Amino acid sequence: MLNRVILIGRLTKDPELRYSGQGTAVCTFTLAVGRKFKRDETDFIPIVTWQKLAEHCANYLKKGSQCAVEGRIQTRNYENQEGRKVYVTEVVAEDVRFLDSKGGGNKPEADTGDKWAHLVKDDEINLDGVKVVDSDDDDIPF
Repeated sequence: MLNRVILIGRLTKDPELRYSGQGTAVCTFTLAVGRKFKRDETDFIPIVTWQKLAEHCANYLKKGSQCAVEGRIQTRNYENQEGRKVYVTEVVAEDVRFLDSKGGGNKPEADTGDKWAHLVKDDEINLDGVKVVDSDDDDIPF
């Protein structure tokens, strides 16, 4: 069985960051995602992020920010104050990519769309102390 969803859209309002009773960060926001039918239509998808991802989303996203969300669909229900059962369908995000340009001011400078780009940049690789092995060397251990 498979439960995966990938969405690209824009936030309808600033994300809301809360903390659970155990201190776990939870961030929620709504993503407006366009679709083509007989005319252009928009779906408004509730997104939930947890822990460090929640804090990053709260810090770097804002109303109008464009992002890609990858996660799973979750349904849940609860009883509201009037005693009625309320059903909720939302996306629990496992990865969020900030898609706005660097000049947009709402994403980390190191983020280039590649989630590992901030770890190594070509112009920052330092090869000092690395032993270069010649392919004709008989000392290669394999």
